[in-house]
Amino acid sequence: MKSVLEKYLNTKVKVIIDRPLGSKHPKWDITYSLNYGYLPNTKAPDGEEIDVYVLGINEPLEQFEGKVIAIIHRLDDNDDKLVVTPEKADFSKEEIRKLTNFQEKYFKSEIIK
Repeated sequence: MKSVLEKYLNTKVKVIIDRPLGSKHPKWDITYSLNYGYLPNTKAPDGEEIDVYVLGINEPLEQFEGKVIAIIHRLDDNDDKLVVTPEKADFSKEEIRKLTNFQEKYFKSEIIK
């Protein structure tokens, strides 16, 4: 299965963080254990801007510039996520799964690198 977001793999992006590390989800009982945001002026299949998990930064951020190292392709939802890290950082699929599990455990997905 392919993701429409694959063109972003290995590119540099600027992320606006709207749910910083430690913040609560506006609707659900989820606390963000990492920075989560979006790519401004983009459109994901769900009609919203493309969502992004930022890994490798352990403090709340307002924005971040980094490299897309993976895509979380949801098999039961149309809301794939980009995984962005500092330029030289890398995470295995297992590490990505573990770090994003606080939210992704509710969905069936595959990680594309």
